[in-house]
Amino acid sequence: MIPFVSSCDKKLTNLWLKYLQNEINEYEIVLFEELSEYQKLACDVAIVANPNPLDIMQLKNLKWVQSLWAGVEKLLYDISNPSFKIVRMIDPILAKTMAETVLTWSLFLHKNMHLYGKQQKQKVWKQHLELLPEEKNILILGLGNLGLKSAKKLKENGFNVLGWSRSKKEIEGIKTYFGNEGLIQSLKNADIVVCLLPLTNQTKNLLNKQKLDLLHSNVSLINFARAPIVDYEYLSKKLDKSELSHAVLDVFYEEPLEKDSLLWENENITILPHISAPTNMKSASKIVSKHIIEYYEKGIIPIFVDIKKGY
Repeated sequence: MIPFVSSCDKKLTNLWLKYLQNEINEYEIVLFEELSEYQKLACDVAIVANPNPLDIMQLKNLKWVQSLWAGVEKLLYDISNPSFKIVRMIDPILAKTMAETVLTWSLFLHKNMHLYGKQQKQKVWKQHLELLPEEKNILILGLGNLGLKSAKKLKENGFNVLGWSRSKKEIEGIKTYFGNEGLIQSLKNADIVVCLLPLTNQTKNLLNKQKLDLLHSNVSLINFARAPIVDYEYLSKKLDKSELSHAVLDVFYEEPLEKDSLLWENENITILPHISAPTNMKSASKIVSKHIIEYYEKGIIPIFVDIKKGY
């Protein structure tokens, strides 16, 4: 018996249960609220999706939890120094989806779609100069699974791709930077900045006033990572003053984004409802099934999050 601990709405929870149980037919997947006290103590593995930390703490004998999301910073924040391992979702389908989304919105900016959308509202007929893809420097912040796939997808489509990570990485065909000095240099060279970093103590407010001021006035920013990495208040001010071109934001401090947020009103910001790379239920359920079967048959816990690093 494996508990499913989730704060998703009933419809989404039931859909996940259907997919998970279809793949993991050797074991019964049970909603947390349906477990008896004895069953809670007997569980050593749990599947989680935005779990209530108080629920997790009742599973006192957990060895590890399988998150259905790629990002686990909320889980790490809610449960400090967990006694169990946290396994995040690493799915090739997820990386492929993110790469496609990064390419889509990079093309949106490269093709000046944001400018034509603004002009339509103003009934302005004006053509804008379009550079060749190889003349456009797209900087990927974060060269993990999602960032690497996205960088390669952009490269395949002719863009000049730059990449930054905390530690040094070598990627064929892509100029890479690392560390604080590398971040400064890469931001100065960028035309489009794509943020795909995990949220950690080191990346929180990474793109602050000092870093945003390094960007030239024609630069656009795409944030598909987490909101606290970017100073949205200062970003909005720079956009209002035409010191930056445009921002595509898919992540926010509170979601859904509050209706009274000034971000909605900024014509230089495109707002997306956290859709850059949704977890695919079918492929994710297969991965969860593989992990759980390997654990019970071979005692193998999948690759888990480094608590100190946050990913």
